[in-house]
Amino acid sequence: MMRAMILAAGFGTRMRPLTDTLPKALVPVAGRPLIEYTLLFVKSHGVEEVVLNLHHLGHLLRDALGDGSAYGLRITYSPEDPILDTGGGIKNAQPFLDGEPFLVLNADTILDFDLAAFLAAHQQTHAIGTLLLRPNPDEEQYGLIETDQRGVIRRIRGEPSEIEINEPLSRLMFTGCQVLAPRIFEAMPTDRAFSTTHELYPQLIRAGETLQGVVHTGPWIVIDDAEGIARATKAVVSGRLRLSYLRP
Repeated sequence: MMRAMILAAGFGTRMRPLTDTLPKALVPVAGRPLIEYTLLFVKSHGVEEVVLNLHHLGHLLRDALGDGSAYGLRITYSPEDPILDTGGGIKNAQPFLDGEPFLVLNADTILDFDLAAFLAAHQQTHAIGTLLLRPNPDEEQYGLIETDQRGVIRRIRGEPSEIEINEPLSRLMFTGCQVLAPRIFEAMPTDRAFSTTHELYPQLIRAGETLQGVVHTGPWIVIDDAEGIARATKAVVSGRLRLSYLRP
């Protein structure tokens, strides 16, 4: 019954002109709004309470989803003005998320995995955060994540660069999905925009906190431009992208 946050405040710049009048999360993919895939995914795993951060055309997203009852969810909204980036957005939603481990996902990603197993992996390590990672030949494009043989994240985008590591590291990328322990809020700056991967997570690694990685090789696709919309639509319609939470 964990709570989930879906990051949905972005401008969708690479999707313009479509996102000039439509928030990125409502862009249609295979006949349904993009964010609907994430909502159906969390609901299928027993999540009932979701918070969405809002900025660009956020009122349209609120109008479309309402209180979430159409999806069997309770949706809370966390408006941002100005936009707060990933870390600032999560910090701004602390009143909703605090107290228990919580799930964070991106609104522009379609994926499917065993959430119960992912949460169990997080609980076993007592990490401050557990990130869902995947192998990808373009990991540099998405932000290289390097893990050791235990799956512990040692570097994110090359940082911290000053720590000597005397073992081979696996090269992976971040899917955008993560489980975070509530104590992470203590390490977050207040009332300003900041990135988790660029700023917060390298600082946590330097401070000796454990960030764990779990490798995912199943369904995952990011939709961040017109080509991505077409690619995802084709994958869903053709059945090549099989999602357990969609009816045949």
